[in-house]
Amino acid sequence: MTQFSANETRQSDNSYIRYTMQQPLLEREHEVELATKWRDEGDDRAMHELVMAYARIVVSAASRYRYYGLSNGDLIQEGNIGLMQAAKRFDPDRGVRFSTYAAWWIRASIQDHILRNWSIVRTGTTAAHKSLFFKLRRLRARIGEADGGPLSHEGRQKIAETIGVTVADVTVMEQRLSGADGSLNAAVSQESESEAQDFLADDRPNPEQVVIELHDGEVLSRWLNDALSELSPRERLIIMKRRLQDDGATLEQLGGVLGVSKERVRQLEHRALKKLKKSLEEQSESPLDLLPQIS
Repeated sequence: MTQFSANETRQSDNSYIRYTMQQPLLEREHEVELATKWRDEGDDRAMHELVMAYARIVVSAASRYRYYGLSNGDLIQEGNIGLMQAAKRFDPDRGVRFSTYAAWWIRASIQDHILRNWSIVRTGTTAAHKSLFFKLRRLRARIGEADGGPLSHEGRQKIAETIGVTVADVTVMEQRLSGADGSLNAAVSQESESEAQDFLADDRPNPEQVVIELHDGEVLSRWLNDALSELSPRERLIIMKRRLQDDGATLEQLGGVLGVSKERVRQLEHRALKKLKKSLEEQSESPLDLLPQIS
């Protein structure tokens, strides 16, 4: 698999940007003609000409999101996906210019990519939180607090009122945007070869414990099935419904099913438990350690 250096990638991006800026803009009539051919006839050449004529919108949109730590090439690629979605859904009969329609799809595609990849920590799921994420830097400049330091309380209030979120939301987003994600593969210091992940405790069971638990589970399942087979149909039903389900049935519910009183169900359950315990004791020295719910 071929790998490209950062310089080669940058040159490729710049070459693509120059190419898109050289593409001629479309007259309205020709734009409608191309969009109609693509929609009605599936003309790939028409779609390609339509898309490439407005690829410059993608480049422009990507440049506005260059401060989020993602490569310009990735932002352009995601913007092109949005441009293709716009071409797929565009209706030339509505009288709207394709550039106007495509701009929304391009911006949405780039923003979704940033929200997915900017941080492993969620930035918020509501439309207001997403708006806060993308507008906080611009709103700081608007209220005269764009120096990079902490926002004043008044500044947070103004931004919260503008976006429609709480002051606490603004504070949290401000902290998120001022920080940076760290890699678990980063060295803990220049003198050390240890990585940050080397100091994270792994609470998962080791392979030996996994094998033991699987084996014990299989043995327990076999013992329990053998013990259940010794019960009467009514006793087996009571144990299954009362003891072997996450939401166990009540005595009253089982009484209605079996046509007996709930006291009779309790007696049957007690008798069935004694049978199960005896059967399990014949197969294990400590059955209740394996099956604590049977008591």
